[in-house]
Amino acid sequence: MSDCSGITVFLLTENKLLGEALARILQKKTDINVVGNAAFSASALEQLAAGKPEVVLLDSPRYALPGSGLCTQVVRACSSAKLVLVGMDSDESTFLAAVSAGIVGYVLKDASAVEIVGTVRAVARGEAVCPPSLSAALFRSAASQTGLAYSPGFRSDFGLSVREQQLVNLIGLGLTNKEIAIRLTLSEQTVKNHVHRVLRKVGASDRYQILERCGVANSMGNQRPM
Repeated sequence: MSDCSGITVFLLTENKLLGEALARILQKKTDINVVGNAAFSASALEQLAAGKPEVVLLDSPRYALPGSGLCTQVVRACSSAKLVLVGMDSDESTFLAAVSAGIVGYVLKDASAVEIVGTVRAVARGEAVCPPSLSAALFRSAASQTGLAYSPGFRSDFGLSVREQQLVNLIGLGLTNKEIAIRLTLSEQTVKNHVHRVLRKVGASDRYQILERCGVANSMGNQRPM
């Protein structure tokens, strides 16, 4: 380990080889100090609490799994730490789950050493880092929380409920029924039922006509999915 100056980092890694490689990369930087490297366990959490790192690097998507509580345990051990997932796949659902779990840095498996070091420095400054390829998913997810974020000109004279208006805007973002179901925590069949009700209310024959009649921006491309 290096001295106590600089950005303090703890490696909580299941892959021992990856943990050792990351430690070597980070220890070469004069502004970064690795204060621990261990697999997830009760003793590792004790080391984490004692080390009080600014940044914790995690190497498994299971930390982001809904209901796992692993991120919560890490935060309890060191509430001031910024959590970063490294070596990840570019999977939208895993990424969004990670963000919901409190991850502020998400690094793909093909990232370079320079990118990993840059991420550590960025999150230590209070920034959030994610791959450009996943930034659109983050914007779509944020928009879906309000449902109306992308449609200031939404027509309200069809008697659509708030949920139905939200659904229309998500259709405008190009989401499929399955994707909408995930965003709204509904079953896919429930979403299909909502779509059919909206079609009837606005007098439309397909999704394109729903968007046209409701005055919603269309991001669906050339597809006409139902």
